[in-house]
Amino acid sequence: MAEAKKDECLEPENGFAEGAEPFEGIEPEPVDELEELRAERDDLRDRFMRALADVENTRKRGERDRREAEQYGGSKLARDMLPVFDNLTRALEVATEEQRAANKPLIEGVELTLRELRNVFAKHGITPIAPAVGDAFDPQLHQAMFEAPVPDTKAGEIIQVMTEGFMLHDRLLRPAQVGVSSTPG
Repeated sequence: MAEAKKDECLEPENGFAEGAEPFEGIEPEPVDELEELRAERDDLRDRFMRALADVENTRKRGERDRREAEQYGGSKLARDMLPVFDNLTRALEVATEEQRAANKPLIEGVELTLRELRNVFAKHGITPIAPAVGDAFDPQLHQAMFEAPVPDTKAGEIIQVMTEGFMLHDRLLRPAQVGVSSTPG
């Protein structure tokens, strides 16, 4: 009799009482729905990563734009100041020794003004391009105003400097205006 009771206590192999179904009342999700959810998850993850990348690119672009505005924002004003520089330089170049002696305070004032303008230019990253006669013509930095055959020169040599050029940081603000030799080699 002990053996009979022992047999009655044994449960079926599936672990459920006889006649009971596993997860009774719960319908298993169809495989298609699970795949759709995984696809949606992957799509949302992809969209999220793209949105993060867009935000990072926008941040970098904004930072670059801010730096450029800081460095090059005054280029229009700087370009408008170059004729003032040119006129002060020309005024000093054409003054004769007699005029310099007779108008010493005036000449000193013009020289001080020109020096201060150069200092302001340097403070804001504006550097002169001052080619010399005999230098090679560089179309990236110089503007050829004329060509002339000049003895004892090579083609492409600068024969006259009309105005200095200027760079604003690493950008050309104005090319130096020069005359270039066209003497054949």
